[in-house]
Amino acid sequence: AEQLAEIAIQSADSAIAFGIEPRVAMLSYSTGTSGAGSDVEKVREATRLAQEKRPDLMIDGPLQYDAAVMADVAKSKAPNSPVAGRATVFIFPDLNTGNTTYKAVQRSADLISIGPMLQGMRKPVNDLSRGALVDDIVYTIALTAIQASQQQQ
Repeated sequence: AEQLAEIAIQSADSAIAFGIEPRVAMLSYSTGTSGAGSDVEKVREATRLAQEKRPDLMIDGPLQYDAAVMADVAKSKAPNSPVAGRATVFIFPDLNTGNTTYKAVQRSADLISIGPMLQGMRKPVNDLSRGALVDDIVYTIALTAIQASQQQQ
């Protein structure tokens, strides 16, 4: 939970660095108190820790993806959430879920996909998949260059 909380905080700070207002959704298979189990408890605890460490940030969870991005779903599943229905930063509960979702969206949606952006390093470091396209490489280089220039400021 501690590591997930740190990832959330670092991701929010990265969003700010890129001019994006961070509304951090801590994703899970359940929203609020609707689910139980070790996986959702980890997300719940990570949310609490992140909120405690950085009360200046909008961080909420656990949220299902639909509640995080769809205002109508958010109204019924998380009506009091400052993030639900308006999330701009998505924290997946584990590497498997995050990578699988990223690849699915990257290859099936008609959008520009930049990332993944690694967090927690002293210097800007990013990763490319063996299946990276030329555009993926160019965007990752640009992302890393922006991170490096912001770090110097």
